Amino acid sequence: LGVPDDYASTYLTPVLRSFAGRYKGVEIDLTCEQSTSLIPKIARGELDLALVSRDKPQRGRFLFQEPLVWVGAAQHEVWRRDPLPLAVYEAGSMARSAALPALTARRRPYRIVYHSSSLIGQLAAVESGLAVAVTTRCSVPAHLQILQNLPAEFDLPALVPMEVALLRSKASARSAAVDAMYEQMLRTLSGGGGREPVG
Repeated sequence: LGVPDDYASTYLTPVLRSFAGRYKGVEIDLTCEQSTSLIPKIARGELDLALVSRDKPQRGRFLFQEPLVWVGAAQHEVWRRDPLPLAVYEAGSMARSAALPALTARRRPYRIVYHSSSLIGQLAAVESGLAVAVTTRCSVPAHLQILQNLPAEFDLPALVPMEVALLRSKASARSAAVDAMYEQMLRTLSGGGGREPVG
């Protein structure tokens, strides 16, 4: 089973809790990586299932939309700096690909000061006052600030939400355990896993 870091605790925990109670004999091997890494692993049959931000319309079974938000630390107010210091994921990540063109279109100068493939790395950069970052709303800790309704001169562009989908490998077609996990994920997460759908 594959899942990005930012979806793991919010969305995977209720799935695993329900699944584990009914299928005690199933061993789960969890891979936490970016969606851009998980999608090819599903295609190659290296993973049975993956919860991903989909990169193409119609890929996988659509579950819900997850907002992308700008995040900062209120005590540092780095969004007031010019150019805007950014913490970003690695090249090719969907969050990075959404944020940089949005800033360019808004004519907001920016400078990448930190990049990391992990969510924890992004949040560390924000917490320490190095930068602002773009993350999924579900992954924003309570002590950080979602940057909205800023003064006009510091306003940051709205971002298109991620489409979260469930992928299944062709190689897993005859597995009863994968069937059961797939159905559990659909039941638990369709419509946002108990969260309000966006859009």
